Amino acid sequence: MKFANTQATVYNDTVVRQFAIMTVVWGVVGMLVGVIIAAQLTWPELNLGISFLSYGRLRPLHTNAVIFAFGGSALFATSYYVVQRTCQVRLFGDKLAAFTFWGWQLVILLAAISLPLGLTTGKEYAELEWPIDILITLVWVAYAVVFFGTIGTRKVRHIYVANWFFGAMILTVALLHLVNSAEVPVNLFKSYSAYAGVQDAMVQWWYGHNAVGFFLTAGFLGMMYYFIPKQAERPVYSYRLSIVHFWALIFTYMWAGPHHLHYTALPDWTQSVGMLFSLILLAPSWGGMINGIMTLSGAWHKLRDDPILRFLIVSLSFYGMSTFEGPMMSIKTVNALSHYTDWTVGHVHSGALGWVGLVSMGSMYYLIPRLFGRKQMYSMKAVEIHFWVATIGIVIYIAAMWIAGVMQGLMWRAVNADGTLTYTFVESVKATYPFYVLRLLGGLLYLGGMLIMLWNVIKTATVGRAQPVTIPAVAAHA
Repeated sequence: MKFANTQATVYNDTVVRQFAIMTVVWGVVGMLVGVIIAAQLTWPELNLGISFLSYGRLRPLHTNAVIFAFGGSALFATSYYVVQRTCQVRLFGDKLAAFTFWGWQLVILLAAISLPLGLTTGKEYAELEWPIDILITLVWVAYAVVFFGTIGTRKVRHIYVANWFFGAMILTVALLHLVNSAEVPVNLFKSYSAYAGVQDAMVQWWYGHNAVGFFLTAGFLGMMYYFIPKQAERPVYSYRLSIVHFWALIFTYMWAGPHHLHYTALPDWTQSVGMLFSLILLAPSWGGMINGIMTLSGAWHKLRDDPILRFLIVSLSFYGMSTFEGPMMSIKTVNALSHYTDWTVGHVHSGALGWVGLVSMGSMYYLIPRLFGRKQMYSMKAVEIHFWVATIGIVIYIAAMWIAGVMQGLMWRAVNADGTLTYTFVESVKATYPFYVLRLLGGLLYLGGMLIMLWNVIKTATVGRAQPVTIPAVAAHA
C-alpha cells in the first residue's frame, strides 16, 4: 500500500471549539430559566409582579434557550467536527462557518431580549418575530453551504451515516422554518401568520412536531452514530440497520404532527393519519436505539468505568422510552386522558433532558478535551458526579409529571351521578402542588449538573492548549 502525497491540511476546529463552549454556557442559562419558571409554578408570587419575569414571558425564553441555544450549538459543534473527520477534509468556507457561529449567537441574544419584552408570534418553538426569522434563514443557508460543501469536497467516497442524519436535519429544518414562519409584518416588532384558523394550527404542528423529529432527533442521532462507536471503540452494531433506520425515520416523522390536535377542529381523518404514523414511528425509533445500545456488544464492561459512555448509552434509554411513550400518547383514547395535562410536560422533558441533554453532554465530554489538546476532561470524577446528579434529577422530574398528569386527567373527567363535575379545576391545581415541588427539585439537580460541567469545561480549556489537527493522508492502493 502506498500513500498519496497530499499537502498537510489542518481541520477547522476553531468554530467547533466556539460552539462547544457556548453549548455548555447556554445549557446553564436555559436550565436556569427552566428552574425559575418551575419555581414560579410552585410559588406564583416569585414573578415579583414584574411583567418581564412573568411565566408567559419566561417560558418561551426557556424553550428557545434549551432547544436552539443549547441544542443548536451542540448540533453545530458536533456536525462540524464529525463531517471533517468522516470526510477527511477541512470545513468548506472558513468565513461562512465563522458567520454561522456569530450569526447564531446574535439570534440567541435577540431572542433573550425580545421574548421577555413580550415580542412574540405566539407560535410554539417559532415565537421569534420576522426580523429574527430572516437572520435565522441567512445563518441556516450558510450552515447548509458549509456542511454540504464539505461533503462535496470529501476525500473519501463513502458518506458516513451520521452525516445523513445531520444533512436531513439541515434540509428539513430549512423547509419547516420557511413554511411555518411565513408571516405578514405590521411593523418592525409585530407580524401576523400568513395562515388562518385550523390551517394555521395544522402548519404550526407540522412544524412543531418535526422540530422535535428533525432538530431534536435526527441531528442528535447523528451524534449517537459517531460518538458511541468512538467512545466504545467498537464499530456500529449494524450499518445496514442504520440506513434502514434513517430512511424509515425521516419518512415517517413528517406525518406525525396532527397528533397534537386530537379533539380539535382539525378534520378527524387528519387526526387519525397523525395517530397512525406516530404508531408506525415506534419501529424505526427503536431500531435506532437498539443499534446504538448493541454497539456495546463485547464492551459492556466499559460502562463500569466510563462515565462518558454512560451519558451516551443512558441517553439512548431515554430516547427509547420517549419514543415509546409518544406513540402511546398519540392514540386517541389515551390522548383523551393525557392531553393538556402535565403528562405531556413529563414526556417532553424525558426526551429533552434524558435524550437530547445527556447525548449532548456525552458528546461534549468527548469533544472538549480533544479540542484543547488533552486526553480527557480536567476532572473525570466531576463527570461521574454530573452523570448521577443529572440522571436522578431527570427521574424525579418526569416521575412527578407523569403522576401529576394522570391524576389531572382523571380528576378533570370525573363526574357525579347527576352529570356534574366531581372536582373544580382549582382542586386539581391544589392536588398537583406537591408534584410541582418535586419537579423543581429535579430541575435544580439537573441545573447543578450543568454547573459542574461548566466548571469542568473551563478548567479543561484553561489547562489545555488547542492543537491544530492535521488531516491524515488518504490511503491509495498501489
